[in-house]
Formats: sequence, structure tokens, C-alpha cells
Amino acid sequence: MVDDLFQAADPPEEHTLPLAVRMRPRSLDEVVGQDKVTAPGTPLERLARSDPNNRLTAPSSVILFGPPGVGKTTLAYIVARQSGRHFEELSAVTSGVKEVRQVLAQARERLVSQGRETVLFIDEVHRFSKSQQDALLPSVENRDVTFIAATTENPSFSVISPLLSRSVVVKLEALDDQDLAKLVRRAVKDQRGLKDQVRLAPEALDQIVRFAGGDARRALTILEAAAGAVTEDGSRAKGARRPLINAKVVSSVMDVATVRYDKKGDDHYDVASAFIKSMRGSDVDAALHYLARMIRAGEDPRFIARRIMIASAEEVGMASPEVLEITVAAAQAVAMVGMPEARLILAEAVIAVATAPKSNASYLAINQALEDVDAGHIGQVPLHLRNAPTKLMKAWGNHEGYQYAHDAPDAVAPQQYMPDELVGRRYYHPNDRGYERQLGPRLEAIRAILDRAVGPDGNAGSGQ
Repeated sequence: MVDDLFQAADPPEEHTLPLAVRMRPRSLDEVVGQDKVTAPGTPLERLARSDPNNRLTAPSSVILFGPPGVGKTTLAYIVARQSGRHFEELSAVTSGVKEVRQVLAQARERLVSQGRETVLFIDEVHRFSKSQQDALLPSVENRDVTFIAATTENPSFSVISPLLSRSVVVKLEALDDQDLAKLVRRAVKDQRGLKDQVRLAPEALDQIVRFAGGDARRALTILEAAAGAVTEDGSRAKGARRPLINAKVVSSVMDVATVRYDKKGDDHYDVASAFIKSMRGSDVDAALHYLARMIRAGEDPRFIARRIMIASAEEVGMASPEVLEITVAAAQAVAMVGMPEARLILAEAVIAVATAPKSNASYLAINQALEDVDAGHIGQVPLHLRNAPTKLMKAWGNHEGYQYAHDAPDAVAPQQYMPDELVGRRYYHPNDRGYERQLGPRLEAIRAILDRAVGPDGNAGSGQ
């Protein structure tokens, strides 16, 4: 497959292939935007220049992890071509265990009979089941194949541990605007591309780059559609200027800019993380931006509403406790109203959380309390706090000496509530922002009253 693809610089039928395929790099030197993983000495570079007959000079398995359109498949092609290996490709979407074993058997036969190693490339490997991934292990372990896999999902969660431990994970980054612009300009002039038959206005280039969202394949697809729009009639008077692709043309071939966002992949978690951190950091504009990205990508509004509720408790807390009420009401309203109107409710809740005073004191308090419980610091419930529904329980001393808080001044009775082992432990430490500024002095006064139940030596005092 790879041998046919790279056989000639200009095969007769190449002009019929999509522009993104025609412009696919044919060596590591042509790859744009991935310098960190293609530089001399990197696993990919060593694999591409390695001698298949000396299989100890390069890694035998590589997992390419990155967003769509950054060149994962292309890199696998290049490794096979430059190293002289045979190339086999399977898609995890359409291939089962039977197909995997068949290809592996052929690779083993090729290695034994011809001495030629095979690059087995599996696209979207995260879609393989555990049994399908297990089927790869013996051939990977024995180096019957050079295994290269591509995935848009974090391999730590989508690839089985035995296969992951035998592979080098290479993380590819989304292409930045400069990289995409370079690729688009190259495609306009290159003989494999548009052969300089069209002109590209600067604002059109900017628009293509913006719409592409870091995806090279998408950028070239947009360029090809725009070129087709300005050269539709196929005729041009002799001496006439080349057709111009301007911003209006680009807009005409785009219904809407597609947001790069995989609801099951890392994009989902990255955008959600940025969304939460923006609310925590009180950047209301950034929070609204990430909200808009999730909405446009079709994220479940109930998921968004849940994240906002959690943020109100974790990031705002008692500094502005009414924000939790707002976000709970928003979540209920979102469920009742639905999209697209729910966007207004979500935006209001986001603004409430992002602009509120912040305190994570509640979050820290419960975590510290849980740490004590997990460490075994629990102790016995003081007798005067125990339930006493029967005479026997009362005879044991349960409930004896308990002071009803509402009968005490300010409804705070000086008695011990903590188990003996934890007397004096403080979990909640309010800060000086928002409502907690008022709460701090009140809490100090309450704790001073409660501490009267404990003597200076830490032993129980009154109330016992």
C-alpha cells in the first residue's frame, strides 16, 4: 500500500485525489509543526532511518497520540517508506480479531520468507476492544511487526497496559496558525497541489486558518473547496489574472466553522478543565468563551450545568452561599427548557460563579475531615450525644448530660461534640472574602464557647 502511494512523484491519476492526500508529506523533512517529535534522535526519526535488518536500533512499537489532522497517519506512512518496510493498515472501526490475526500471520510469513519487516498501522486504536488489543501482543513482543498506532484519546485510558508498556508514546500537538498558513501557502504553489493556478488573499488565508482549528486536513479541504468555487467554469481568457480566493469565497463554502471538540476524547476534558479554571480564576469572559465552545460542539447542557453547580460549591463556597442556589435553579431550568434557550440560563449561572467572591474553605474542610477518617482517626461518639431510645441505653449513660442548644444563650451550649481523639481539631478556616468575612468572627466566638467544655489539659469538662 505505501509502496504504491509513494511510487512516483506525479502518478497519472493523482490529480483526482483530494488535495489533503496529494499534499501529504513524503519525508520527515516535509512534516510541518511536529519538530519536537521528528528531530534527529527522536523515536520516530530513529525508526524512519533504521535498518529493518538491525531491529535493535529503534523502538518496535509507537503510539501516536494527538488531535485530528496533525499527521498521525502520514508519519506512519513516512516511517514505512523511509525505512523500506512493507506497510499494512487496519482501521479499528472496521477490523476485528480475525483481520488482525490474518495480517499478523502474513507479516510473520513475509519476515521469514523475504526477510522484510512490516509496519502495521492501526488507526483509532482506542476503538479496539481488549481482546483485539490482546491479539497484537505476541507479534509486538516477538517484533514480528513494527507496530504503530494512532489515537485521539489518551493512551493511558484507551490502550491496555501490556501493550502500552511495550510502546513509546509520541504526543503530537495541534498545529498553530503559522504552521497551518505555511501548509496552505505550500498547497497553493506546489505542483502536487493547486500549481499556482489561483491567488489567495491574506484575509482568506486568515479565515481558512481560523476555521481549520489546528487541523491540517480541514485547512486543505477548505482551500480545495474555495479553489473549486473560483475555477468552476474551467475557462480563463489568455492573459487574464488568476482567480482570486477572498474571504467571501471562503465563507461561501463554509456553512459554519466547526469547533474541534471530541466529546469522548481529551478535547472534552481540556475544554471542561479550562471552563472550570476560568470560573475559579474569576475570568468571566474566558468562562463564557469555553461555555460557547461546549454549546457549539453539542455538549449535553446537563453536563455543563452539573459542572457549574460543582464549581459554585468548590470555588465560591461560603464566600457567597447564595450562588449555589442560583446554579441549582439553573440546572433545574436547563432540564425544563432545553436548548437553545438554555444557553441563556447557563450563561447567567456562569457569570454568577465567575464574578462571585471565592473561597475553597468548604472544599478543604471536608477533604481534611475525610483524611482523618481514612487514617482511622474516628474515636467514640461522646456518650451525651448518643441516641437513647430504650431504658437499657439510658442505663448505659447514653444522652446523659446533653444540653439542648436552643436553651443556651445564642443557641450555643458549651459541650463537647468531637470524639475525645479529635478534640481541638479544626477543619474549616474561613477567609476574609464575601460572607466569610462576617462568618470568621462569629465562628471564633462559637468555638470559644464550645472550648469551655474542654479543660486546659484537653480533657472533657462540662457537658460530660
